[in-house]
Amino acid sequence: MSSLDGFSMHALTRELDRTLSGGRIDKITQPNKQTIILSVRQPGRNFLLHITTNPANPAAHLLLKPLENPPEPPVFCMVLRKQIETGRIAAIRQHGLDRLLLIDIDTIGAGGVLTTKTLVLELMGKYSNIILTADGKIIDAIRKIGNANSRVRTVLPGDDYELPPAQDKLDLFTAPMADILARVKSFPELKLQKALLQTCLGFGPVSAREACKRAGLPANMFTVDLGTSECDALAHALMELRDAVDTDTPAPVIVTDANKKILAMAAFPLHYLTEGTTTAYEDLSTMLDAADKLAGSYVLPDKDRFQKLVKNEKNRATGKLAKLDDELAAAENADEWKRYGDNLMTYQYELTDHADAEVTVPDIYSESGETITIPLDQRTTIIGNMQACYKRYDKLKRAQSLLVEQKNACAAEIAYLETIEASLLVSKNLADINEIHNELIAGGYLREKPKKKNNDKPARPFHFIAPDGTTILVGKNNFQNDKLTTKTAAYNDTWFHTKNIPGSHVIVRNGGAELAKDTLELAAMLAAHFSKAQDGSNTPVDYTQIRYVKKPSGAKPGFVIFTNQTTVYVTPDEDVLAPVLASDKNA
Repeated sequence: MSSLDGFSMHALTRELDRTLSGGRIDKITQPNKQTIILSVRQPGRNFLLHITTNPANPAAHLLLKPLENPPEPPVFCMVLRKQIETGRIAAIRQHGLDRLLLIDIDTIGAGGVLTTKTLVLELMGKYSNIILTADGKIIDAIRKIGNANSRVRTVLPGDDYELPPAQDKLDLFTAPMADILARVKSFPELKLQKALLQTCLGFGPVSAREACKRAGLPANMFTVDLGTSECDALAHALMELRDAVDTDTPAPVIVTDANKKILAMAAFPLHYLTEGTTTAYEDLSTMLDAADKLAGSYVLPDKDRFQKLVKNEKNRATGKLAKLDDELAAAENADEWKRYGDNLMTYQYELTDHADAEVTVPDIYSESGETITIPLDQRTTIIGNMQACYKRYDKLKRAQSLLVEQKNACAAEIAYLETIEASLLVSKNLADINEIHNELIAGGYLREKPKKKNNDKPARPFHFIAPDGTTILVGKNNFQNDKLTTKTAAYNDTWFHTKNIPGSHVIVRNGGAELAKDTLELAAMLAAHFSKAQDGSNTPVDYTQIRYVKKPSGAKPGFVIFTNQTTVYVTPDEDVLAPVLASDKNA
């Protein structure tokens, strides 16, 4: 996705400085390994400064709603609390027009001495970092970089902090426009968009393309073709953009495609994109908060780790299943070894011990007189080879039943891991993740102790209301699925689940009453939405009464068997589901 460039960050810096400077840092939290939140108290109001180094959308902006936090703060969070909690924000500034913000924080040190520490926010894609410095020395960083990770620069406690080297570009706010135009024209071999990127400090592709559009010039024209009128139009466009980010009332926008993927974002209206949907926001923080949600850049603690763990376990089980298939195919040839043995027994007196590596004899089982070639071990006798064939036959016959059992168990494990994958897809808060964490421990996939419980409300299933007032409950993980199906639901409620696809159990609390068509369709769409087929179409969904759903003794969490089902095919309609999903009573 296209993140905010340094030029648009000029407006963001002004907004944050105007709002937060002079405020006291009340509390510091770290919801996940990439995110820090500073709670800043200003007279009459508190603000939440959200700082994220997620490569999908590295940014700093104000939050309207706090994020959940793990029960035990990470080490970097503890360092920040010790170093800058209760400090006052003196200023928020930008280094040149780089994607680098500096938050100066005044703190009271030993002996009551005022000390200024700087929180450096390097918001540069996959190289993003949050670094705390004082007197030019690094105190700590959210992402430490040693010699093994970078030959250019290390970021370790005690190191000198070095700002990125100055770029040989011109600042639109300080350089004369004549110098900027001259620099653009000094790249005759470049197209206009590329020349602007080489000339204007902080410009990314979005700003460069927008400047071309506002000047009425093709982005791919060569700068050698710029005449006086074109230069005048370009100068006017650049001044227009400069004024747009240097105001107290910017007009930020996000442009998305049909799939709600972000095509571009900026601190000013964009005209160069002829396709896509443009959404305007009242300020940069609101825009960046929306961008976070669109990009899905907020990740719950441990969610990534569990997704990787489950994926690795599934790959391991899939590889094992392939090997079991090969072994079973070999075991199914057991009768061939018995045939070898029977033929050797018949012809043993005609064959010579230790003479041949193989022998060809008429097959006693062939009605047409065909021959059979039998491999021999020359180190033993013909009788020894015959006994070895029978032994191999017995071993393969015994292995057949064991391999079938192992294959079934392996396939069941893959199906179970896929249900955990589906649970991770729908997990939205720490309580959901903690339940999956406990399930992974119980299943033997994690050798960890269950985490301390949060004081937050426990995880609960989704609770929706159908148009006719009927309650619909949806499990978020296998433990919740089991509880809903075997304990919560009445015997004559209706149970929904995607056919042969991992997903949530959906319970309609209709108590045996006939289901309205709209309610049935909604429940089926919810079953498809909360499954691994959520992006598919014509997804098969089974439904039946709870009385026909049974959990076998010893079955894995979430696994049930059922009968008397009816199958419907649905394609989730996001326009229909959106208001329903937003109305979750357990949110």
